[in-house]
Amino acid sequence: MYRAILAGFAALILWTPDAYAAGRETLGWGRLFNNDFLGDGRDRWRTGSYVISKVTGYGWTGQRPERPGEIIEFRFRSETIAPENIVAAAPGDRRYAGSLSFGIYTHFQRRGTEISLGGDLVMTGPQTGIGDLQPEVHKILGASVPGVLGNQIPNGIHPTARVEVGRQIQLSSNLTFRPFFEAQGGAETLLRVGGDLTVGRFGQGELMLRDVTTGQRYRASRPDYTGFSAVFGADIAHVEHSIYLPVYDGIALTDQRTRVRAGVHWQGKKSSAFYGLTWLSEEFVGQPESQVVGSVRLNFRF
Repeated sequence: MYRAILAGFAALILWTPDAYAAGRETLGWGRLFNNDFLGDGRDRWRTGSYVISKVTGYGWTGQRPERPGEIIEFRFRSETIAPENIVAAAPGDRRYAGSLSFGIYTHFQRRGTEISLGGDLVMTGPQTGIGDLQPEVHKILGASVPGVLGNQIPNGIHPTARVEVGRQIQLSSNLTFRPFFEAQGGAETLLRVGGDLTVGRFGQGELMLRDVTTGQRYRASRPDYTGFSAVFGADIAHVEHSIYLPVYDGIALTDQRTRVRAGVHWQGKKSSAFYGLTWLSEEFVGQPESQVVGSVRLNFRF
């Protein structure tokens, strides 16, 4: 069944039937890679994730349409969560978790207020195959081979709904502030509020998406400018539930999470690059410290 879900969603992302398309076109692709090795150099907790998004619509005018459904995002995401010591977890640490998610979102606006609305099917456990892949990657890189795969978060499929509401505030031609509010229910249930400050033209006239783990924003449309931009952001969340920290494990999740992020974006005539860092506060009682995760997106065209 799970292989059929994977195959069906992949086909949906890569091919849009004419009957459904009715003039739709691919507006762009978005992607972002996160890994703590690119941040604090460790291999623990929110250790790695990758997201890729395909956005379709009836054209892009530099702003979101007024009606929901005109722009559709198909999102695929994978994530690896691990205890601090992946060879032998210490008592009281979180379990290893691999997850794959497949989502559909629509992005629109109402009187200048930007809205992103949709949901994912989040798959967890050994069925994802992430626990089989990571040891092979570590062997190639000469890193420690995980020894905690026998105690993973179990197999499951977790429907998850998410909505984000934000508004762009243009402070000057090269300075933009965007406060936002997010609500999520399912795999993790939380309410989040925060903001992002951009120095430069990054994000202006573009469709921007938000990464689940770090909150870093990544583009899914084609820009019409060149140069450097700096981005800064922070948010705080009230957390009610997480499948990655089950109550029956005897580990209590913290009811508050904070993220602080910064990054630099370069846009050339054909190529672009982004590197960012995100500080993540502790997610469970007993987590001895926070962590820093690095984010990268490279796009080279010749």
